[in-house]
Amino acid sequence: MATPVLEIGTLLDGFTIGQRVHKGGMAHLYAVTHPAHDIPMLMKVPVLHEGEDPAAIVSFEMEQMILPRLSGPHVPRFIAAGDFSVQPYLVFERVPGATLYARLPDLPLPPAEVAAIGAKVAAALTDLHRQHVVHLDIKPSNIILREGTGEVVLIDFGLSHHAQLPDLMFEEFRLPYGTAPYMAPEQVYGIRTEPRSDLFALGSLLYFFATGVRPFGDPQTLKGLQRRVWWDPIPPRKLKGDIPPWLQEIILRCLAPNPEVRHPTAAQLAFDLSHPDQVRLTPRAEKLTRDPWSARIKRRFHPDSYRPTLDRQKQVSAAVETAPIVAVAIDLAESEEELVEALRTTVKRVLVTVPDARLACLNVLKTNLLAMDQTLDKEGHNIHVQRLVELKHWARGLDLPADRISYHVLEAVDATDAILDYISSNAVDHIVLGARTSAMRNILGSVSGEIVQKAPCTVTVVRKSRAGMKTDPSASATPSTSVQERAAI
Repeated sequence: MATPVLEIGTLLDGFTIGQRVHKGGMAHLYAVTHPAHDIPMLMKVPVLHEGEDPAAIVSFEMEQMILPRLSGPHVPRFIAAGDFSVQPYLVFERVPGATLYARLPDLPLPPAEVAAIGAKVAAALTDLHRQHVVHLDIKPSNIILREGTGEVVLIDFGLSHHAQLPDLMFEEFRLPYGTAPYMAPEQVYGIRTEPRSDLFALGSLLYFFATGVRPFGDPQTLKGLQRRVWWDPIPPRKLKGDIPPWLQEIILRCLAPNPEVRHPTAAQLAFDLSHPDQVRLTPRAEKLTRDPWSARIKRRFHPDSYRPTLDRQKQVSAAVETAPIVAVAIDLAESEEELVEALRTTVKRVLVTVPDARLACLNVLKTNLLAMDQTLDKEGHNIHVQRLVELKHWARGLDLPADRISYHVLEAVDATDAILDYISSNAVDHIVLGARTSAMRNILGSVSGEIVQKAPCTVTVVRKSRAGMKTDPSASATPSTSVQERAAI
């Protein structure tokens, strides 16, 4: 569906729409009221216009999954969510206070105020990380100072990673997502599981607030973003002489390319910012010049230098590590109900044998190689969203909890390549897919046949019984014996 125009006074699931308070590139925010809730509230509605980036839809899904699981004074209170099949939205507490974005005209701020702000943000991150969430988009506009208490409230969890939930952003997109001036090096390289990425972002914010200059500028290319692995920023005290050595020590430690050099936890960073007399000073504290060219060249090209890699970062909880991933590829255009039901039955059988497995439901939305793609159908509905809704409808009978199932609409020119890429990129252990039995497919080959040949995992192909097709139109479909095992679950 396209994003509706929500007029003042419109009723949506009992919420009365008020003034639109923010018009963003990915979502609009409206003030809303409800007779059952006596606190100020905001409704967030995703932008689903023609040509919209699918990442906007997926990030909204992520926020719908994560926000209800968060609690405490450092996040807005969750109120309600709307399903994509009708109207997607999020309703949450409207936190009284201003974001740190409002302080940008005042930069640079006095060092003591910078440290005080940093300590509050680090305390909020401590609480967030204890709830298994890495924010991954810490920046001034996502940080509110709550009116009255001065506590930091973190907002906008669309790019966040929750250790106990499927990471849709990672699984569906290979490009890094974040805000360029604040992204940690490992985040640029696709690593989304490192809590210390938030400490790097906070270090960038502290540098900016203390000097009025962003440490790495605002690069708009992947190469520009990657430079922060080897290119150190100008020391803050070179730009502003009244910055004390202890604050420069903290800031530059936060900005270390290797997460292992940064503070181990947000709590330790908060402690240092609150107890400057106990900060252990290193040569970083007194630096007034960047590292020489020779040092930068060595960091860039020496084989022993730090490089963010996904293999290096696989420090995930034991439960996530040992739980296999089962994928099912579903052709939503398939009109053969017997095959659709057989596919669902087979998935149920597989999940019974591996009770800890997570299921990923896949559908491929084919795109044009040369022509412009249409993202809305004739009725004005967003095609990507409609596919998500249909996937969820297909999976309803499986009765899986939200943390064990995810839905992915893969936009690609070639369906086989898209499925194989998903399997490889996400270490899928077993994929189940259906195969039609038309003569033309037998002659030309099929998606299922090619996946059986190339997939680096167990493949189960489900097809209708040929005998049943000829003699009894109501015969149930049965799993095919076309099963190729490459990696057992």
